Amino acid sequence: MSPATPLPPIARPATAYVIALGSNRRGRHGAPEREIAAALATLATLGDVVARSPTVASAPLGPSNRRYANAVALIETPEDPATLLVRLKQIERRFGRRAGRRWGSRVIDLDIILWSGGAWTSSGLVVPHAAFRTRGFVLAPLAGLVPAWRDPRTGRTIRQLAQLVDRRRPRD
Repeated sequence: MSPATPLPPIARPATAYVIALGSNRRGRHGAPEREIAAALATLATLGDVVARSPTVASAPLGPSNRRYANAVALIETPEDPATLLVRLKQIERRFGRRAGRRWGSRVIDLDIILWSGGAWTSSGLVVPHAAFRTRGFVLAPLAGLVPAWRDPRTGRTIRQLAQLVDRRRPRD
């Protein structure tokens, strides 16, 4: 190589992330299930969508009266968690998400649940997601995608966490 020849860019290895998607309000794509489908397609602009769960319905948390459509996706991207969060927030804004009341109605909600790098803490972001261990609407679909993935904080597999949440619910 001569000194004038630029070096090829250094490829950054892809990192795997679990992204939770939720919607309980119509948007420009239609009903919440259609918003989830459109958001999943948009995630492909961030990297490779390796797998995705079916969309499931769940009861709302907090003051909202509207049921949610939820899904999870496994994506690979070279971005670090903080950079990925910025890009996810941009997607939320493009879908019409506005800052507002916590747990209120929303066109789309995109959360980083886990990443293959383990735990991450920075201003405005904690990975793994602080509440994912108690949310069946995240754990049940996630157990179908990556049942053996371990929570870096507890050491439990996703399958084990999903079973714990399921056991907490009263049986009929």
